[in-house]
Amino acid sequence: MSKPTDDRMRQAFNTLEPFIENRYGIPVRIRDVPNPFTGDLDGAEIHVDYDEEIEAALFIIAHLFGHTVQWNTDEKAREIGYQITPNPPEELLKRLRDYEAEACQYSMQLFHEAGVRDMDQWLSDYAACDCDYVEHFYRTGEKRPFKSFWRDHSPLVKPKPIPHFRPHQWVTRWSGIVV
Repeated sequence: MSKPTDDRMRQAFNTLEPFIENRYGIPVRIRDVPNPFTGDLDGAEIHVDYDEEIEAALFIIAHLFGHTVQWNTDEKAREIGYQITPNPPEELLKRLRDYEAEACQYSMQLFHEAGVRDMDQWLSDYAACDCDYVEHFYRTGEKRPFKSFWRDHSPLVKPKPIPHFRPHQWVTRWSGIVV
């Protein structure tokens, strides 16, 4: 597995968290996120469950940042983030894959803007695992162990420039969907 050390991931987390808050004005809160979720967003804040290991927490803040960008720049992306549709049609699955892939592209751009440039393969592998996990969940409703979807050397995620946006709270009671 192309996994950086826990110390390196902690350094990256400690770089990204204040960068997200200071550059983009999005508070990152480490708190109890109700099971079975590991993180949450509302368009103005990012929440990460305090019980997550550093590897998951690092991906969650970057990935939820990507979704936060989407929610604040694209109404259709925000609509995808509000719903879980059992047995979705192929067209919805394609939109979901595109939604997840774009969030990962914003995540990669965030890493680069914050000066974290040595974790591209790890982020790409984690993103591919996450996309496969989410797609499997949408197709079957089954939550298999996350790492059962892991593959090393996934294609590198291409960074996507982050458009200007202002964080806006789109939902209340933390009803964004993060499986």
